[in-house]
Amino acid sequence: MIVRDRPSLLKLFFILRGSVIQRIFPQVLFVFALSGGVVWAHQAFPAMVPSVNSGPFALLGIALSVFLGFRNNACYDRWWEARKDWGQLIFVSRDFARQTLILGASGAEGMDNARARLLNLVITFAQTLVCHLRPGSQQDKALRRLPVDLLPAYKVSRNAPDLLLREIGATLASLRAADRISDIQYMMLDGTVGRMSAVLAACERIRNTPVPFGYTLLLHRTAYLFCFLLPFGFADALGWATPFVTALVAYTFFGLDALGDELEEPFGTLPNDLPIVALADTIEINLREALGETDLPQLPQPQNYILM
Repeated sequence: MIVRDRPSLLKLFFILRGSVIQRIFPQVLFVFALSGGVVWAHQAFPAMVPSVNSGPFALLGIALSVFLGFRNNACYDRWWEARKDWGQLIFVSRDFARQTLILGASGAEGMDNARARLLNLVITFAQTLVCHLRPGSQQDKALRRLPVDLLPAYKVSRNAPDLLLREIGATLASLRAADRISDIQYMMLDGTVGRMSAVLAACERIRNTPVPFGYTLLLHRTAYLFCFLLPFGFADALGWATPFVTALVAYTFFGLDALGDELEEPFGTLPNDLPIVALADTIEINLREALGETDLPQLPQPQNYILM
């Protein structure tokens, strides 16, 4: 995710980091070159490359802008929902650390160890969720707080975050069965674990259910056809200004299309995707502090204006 102050007007036109221009530059350059070739051909061979009425292009451009806006709104809704889910996970994790203080306050033997195990499982859950949503992420972060007895099951699990939630539930159930916690305390803690499970399910739904492909394909095709045909409608009216105008239009349409692709998958590694690694690190730092640890790293900071 891009984290930076609003740039000045002068810098606004020269910022590349976080911009989609690097992804769409070949397409924009092709439209610019195609427009130059159409203008030259129209002036050199007007009979072979005649002028075309620009009216239909204006109507199609308006319709395409509306459809691109709808798609981008749908993609942004996915991005924002994912951000809310991770914000909920941060809140629930901190809440769970606060609720488990009752274990240590009881003074019973072994309760401090039980609390430490529970919070380490939550830390591992957050780091494992990053690997689950963003394959190829740093697996060592997920393993460094994992209890040793869970390592064999963790390595063969097809859904490691769910395995960790089941282990948290099993730990709470064993505490209740041993009469270490009351029914009310168990229900409170188990309800918090249930909210973590809801976050997991919501993130999986976003990751596994993309925007319908047919809708995306229709917009891709229409945007490309519109930009490739646009110079034929303005070669006569604009002359050699046509390549610059069509390149600007192509930058807008291709840029909106590319930005929608980035927002559609909020858990990816592109600059505008969510910083789930930083969010998981924040949870780990908060819960380690709740355990009384003092040798804590700094909260995640953006590198070159990017927080991942």
